[in-house]
Amino acid sequence: MLPRWELSFYLFASLGFHFYSFYEVFKVSREHEEELDQEFDLETDSLFGGLKKDPTDFEWSFWMEWGKQRLAWLLLGHVGVSQVANLLARKHRPWILAAYGMWACHCALGTRGTAMVLLHTTISFCVAQFRSLALSWLCSLFLLSTLRLQDVEEVKRGWYETENEYYLLQFTLTVRCLYYTSFSLELCWQQLPAERAFYSFPWMVAYVFYYPVFHNGPILSFPEFLTQMQPREQGSLKASFSILVRGLGRLLFYWWLVELMVHLMYMHAICSSAPLLSAVSCWTLGGLALAQVLFFYVKYLVLFGVPALLMRLDGLSPPPLPRCVSTMFSFTGMWRYFDVGLHDFLVRYVYIPVGGSQHGLLGTLFSTAVTFAFVSYWHGGNDYLWCWAALNWLGVTVESGVRRLVQKPSIQDSLAQVLSPQARRRFHAALASCSTSMLILSNLVFLGGNQVGKSTGIGSSFKAGHG
Repeated sequence: MLPRWELSFYLFASLGFHFYSFYEVFKVSREHEEELDQEFDLETDSLFGGLKKDPTDFEWSFWMEWGKQRLAWLLLGHVGVSQVANLLARKHRPWILAAYGMWACHCALGTRGTAMVLLHTTISFCVAQFRSLALSWLCSLFLLSTLRLQDVEEVKRGWYETENEYYLLQFTLTVRCLYYTSFSLELCWQQLPAERAFYSFPWMVAYVFYYPVFHNGPILSFPEFLTQMQPREQGSLKASFSILVRGLGRLLFYWWLVELMVHLMYMHAICSSAPLLSAVSCWTLGGLALAQVLFFYVKYLVLFGVPALLMRLDGLSPPPLPRCVSTMFSFTGMWRYFDVGLHDFLVRYVYIPVGGSQHGLLGTLFSTAVTFAFVSYWHGGNDYLWCWAALNWLGVTVESGVRRLVQKPSIQDSLAQVLSPQARRRFHAALASCSTSMLILSNLVFLGGNQVGKSTGIGSSFKAGHG
């Protein structure tokens, strides 16, 4: 261990750099509020003493608007139906929840949207009957590709009166793709005749239409869903009420924190204004970089926290919520602990089947590249997403190479002779700061595109080096 005074110094220095850079973003937001308001139409409300709100983060505004309109009521309906089914018809609860999920899908997406989800599910199930992993994957990739065909997009837009309704269908079909892919691949792997009854179309519908995770995830594999949906004794209503109260308390706090950030710092509007972004200081760029990734983290504590709470009330164990990005200093850790459900899906269905680490260095590089290629394509396949995937592949590869290098006995002996244990820890931290800098840059490319990544990359590197 390092001396306590040294660790305390690092902690306070890091917090100081965080808060000072955030203050610089706050100051720029206040100084340029009028021109940002003219360009991006900042919203005025009374939530934080009349401070204007930056509405330019599409994802947050989109889900909050849908939550107010319809989704919150549909999710509350799921809670009621699930609790009643658990009390009166526990053995039939999967089918009751499946029926409710299809009804809720109809309320949110309409008849045609529901039919589209059911069509994708049915096609995937039919192809899975051939018990071919390659065919099932080709089917899933084909269905995913239809979401980006312009002619198909125009047809689906014609079903709805607003763009937001169309986007809700697109988001839903994108997430459902991982669910029916999980079921189909598990069906292909299934060898035990006793368990084949669970790999039926009704169970697939119950899995795909499970409503808490229907529109935005998180991702739960079919074996986990199947195991946890089996009839079993569950907690009392008092225990469920306690889970609900504690969960709502945390969610309200996370929601308040997200709203506070977009009222105090117009980070998304500034990053969308090229002239202003090029004129601010390096401290402000560093603050923008950190604020963007921390906002993304807290936002997903809400967006994943809501379905996670409902899953706990149903007696299911959701994937762990994202870990704070400020506590992660490696690409591997970011992928493993931010979206745990997606990470588990990628490892189980992409990385290991392609070969994983069982075929030497080249095999590992290839498996990792295929995994990141799929992630990029699943997110939309835009140019900046391929850049983001390449940066992550490079980061994971370099980290793995450095780890293998320093684990060699000769290298460890040399380091032990030259550096004390405390000095080795400081050396590790110095290497991790380089990884952290690149990690923030790659996340900025994902959140804001290539241009934002280029503009704020200098500031993030500056900030990471000092933090």
